[in-house]
Amino acid sequence: SQSAPLAPYTIIQPQHAGFTQPRRTNPRTITAEVFHPGCAGGTCPSTVSHRPTSNEHTATRECKGIGCKLPSRMRQKQKPCVGEECGTQARGDGRGGSSPVQVTDRAAQFLDELQDFGSDNGAFIQLTCDMKPSNEVPSEDALVLQLQLSKTQERLVDALKGQQNEVKELQRLLTEQQGALVSQQREILEQQRRMLEQMEQDRDECLEMSGLCGDQQKCSNTPGFRCQGMTMRDAASGLCGHGYFFNSDMEECQACSDCDGEPVASPCSFVTDTVCLGPAAAASEALSLSWAGDLSLQGVKDRFLALAFPSMQLHIQGRGDAGLVLVENGYLVLREHGLVWLDGNLGLSHGCRSFIQVCLRLNDTDGSNGRDLSGVRVEQREQRSIQSVSISGVAEVAPGQKLSIFLRSASHHCNQSSEGLQLYDSSAAPLNLLWLSHDTGAVAMTAQAMVSAHYHTNYRPVFRTISTSDPYVMGLTHDGRGVRFAESGAVRFVFQQALYSMGQACISEGFQLVAYLNQNGTGMELFRVFKPGVHYRDTSISLSGTAKVSPGDAISFEILSPAQCNVRFFGDETGISLLSLFWVPAAITSSLSASVANTGLPSGAVRNKPLFFRQTTPQVSQIGLLGKGSSDQRRDFIFKESGTVSLALDLKLIHSCNLVKVTLLRRNDAEGLGQRHDTEGTRPVALAQQVDGQMPEGSEWASVSLRASFRVHNGTVVFFILDCVRGRVNQISHQTGSGVSIFWVAA
Repeated sequence: SQSAPLAPYTIIQPQHAGFTQPRRTNPRTITAEVFHPGCAGGTCPSTVSHRPTSNEHTATRECKGIGCKLPSRMRQKQKPCVGEECGTQARGDGRGGSSPVQVTDRAAQFLDELQDFGSDNGAFIQLTCDMKPSNEVPSEDALVLQLQLSKTQERLVDALKGQQNEVKELQRLLTEQQGALVSQQREILEQQRRMLEQMEQDRDECLEMSGLCGDQQKCSNTPGFRCQGMTMRDAASGLCGHGYFFNSDMEECQACSDCDGEPVASPCSFVTDTVCLGPAAAASEALSLSWAGDLSLQGVKDRFLALAFPSMQLHIQGRGDAGLVLVENGYLVLREHGLVWLDGNLGLSHGCRSFIQVCLRLNDTDGSNGRDLSGVRVEQREQRSIQSVSISGVAEVAPGQKLSIFLRSASHHCNQSSEGLQLYDSSAAPLNLLWLSHDTGAVAMTAQAMVSAHYHTNYRPVFRTISTSDPYVMGLTHDGRGVRFAESGAVRFVFQQALYSMGQACISEGFQLVAYLNQNGTGMELFRVFKPGVHYRDTSISLSGTAKVSPGDAISFEILSPAQCNVRFFGDETGISLLSLFWVPAAITSSLSASVANTGLPSGAVRNKPLFFRQTTPQVSQIGLLGKGSSDQRRDFIFKESGTVSLALDLKLIHSCNLVKVTLLRRNDAEGLGQRHDTEGTRPVALAQQVDGQMPEGSEWASVSLRASFRVHNGTVVFFILDCVRGRVNQISHQTGSGVSIFWVAA
């Protein structure tokens, strides 16, 4: 008869070294062994009767199959058989054989009785059954679901925040647009109001004044009046009449504006309206201020090509605060009473057969009564390289006066090509202005050197006073060779002298200008600058510096020339031989001087190398030299109080560079917060720059100077760098001719 298949079970082998792989046995043999436990292998008879004992039968009825392995509380209780079913269960298939369930139970019981399967070293059968309610979520899945919900919630919160920020930004933009719209509406209303007022006070000039346009039929009434066919040339000739100017945009004559008691920056002319200054609140309470601007050849190059410029004005463009000055048509219009010191740093190249002259000029409000504050001559060079020009001047000014810079040519024989005149485009503002209020008690003075008709080698100029705001504080000495001081303070000065020289020794050795401080009859050298010489040429030499003075002190000058060099010194009204000074009381000013250090000098292929200095004047509380090295080799100048600074740097050097650049940089600015900011990682700001071209042929030394004015705060740090383009720096003189002077005034 066929037997039913066995229930699935797993035989797990022990994991130890002494276990032997079980032999493979025919399944029929296993079946025989299950039905006949007393036999083994193929020796089992096909039919063997086995009757269990009463004890065995009882045990079999109590638990069958794999249930015997379960704990007693988990075993299923056998139901007693009743009636005919008992015989059926005993017979199984009705032929006295065992049913498939009984075969399965007997096999499991047999396996349990075997010693190998019951021991720890033998195999055993393991059944697992995971039973869990259908509605219960595993703990791991719950955790994952919770994390997903949390992340989703975070993303939702971030999205909401982003939307809120966008809404706020849109609200801000809407507010700005609304404000701009309201401002525009106000301007429109103001314009309409002015137009209505103009219409109610408008005069019919064509009826009231006969012959306005030459023929009454050509006159048309407007807010002013209009003449048919009127040109700018007609307007410049005064056709509009007194109190009117020609508006080129409207092509009509209009009445000049009234400043209603405010200062007038520029009066009404034939072709321009009145310019009113308005209140300048920023300057009204300050003791000192500074301003910086640009210079360009805008609008003058074409005129230069056509006329070879007997005179042309450089165009001034503003960079600084408009509260102190106003830039108009290339002029610098002053808005406050006070004293001004102006510095210019130009890199200039020209092709004229003789020198050209850079002039600093002051004009009155109407353009009349102009006078030159300074003048520097730029020599003719065959190499046509860039020459460094430093020009400075001082003046007592009033609102509405104008400052301008002009170029003048000594002859009309200039190269009219596009390269005839070039102005180097500096990375920093070439024009700087320092303004001092009269409340400082400062005094300004200018004096002109007397003309010498003879040739000299060494020369001590004699001066005559041009102007002074207080002759008691500053005046000339009895012999006119110096300026004496009656009170303690600090003085800033500049002296430029035009000269003409003959002799080859002039070229090789050059000239030196020396400033002396005379105290109690003893002369002490303050500064010395070097200028390359010329042969049968005109040039200029200039020196700017600062010094602390006491009552009775005096400052004088001397120009030194080579022994075999004949020099003639010039002087006229164009400022080419002018001494300019201003003095400030000691209570609100301070000064410091330093020479170039004799160690650590940049040489060779120099690119953006810092200059180091050694202080030569006593320590002051407002300015100091800051550095990591010794006291004789420091780079940074630090300012410890707010104020305005004017400084001058001069270098004497030997080089083969096509271009030499000296730049003043500001490394740190606390912006008036009274503390230093650590900004080592920030990029320094260029305050001023001066350039110079190739060394003059035959000259042993070259020179370059830089002058600038700027505001400082507590913690402001400045330093200088030197740059050589296409060449090398061979030597920098640290003994004479190279140094810096700094003048500080309280804000």
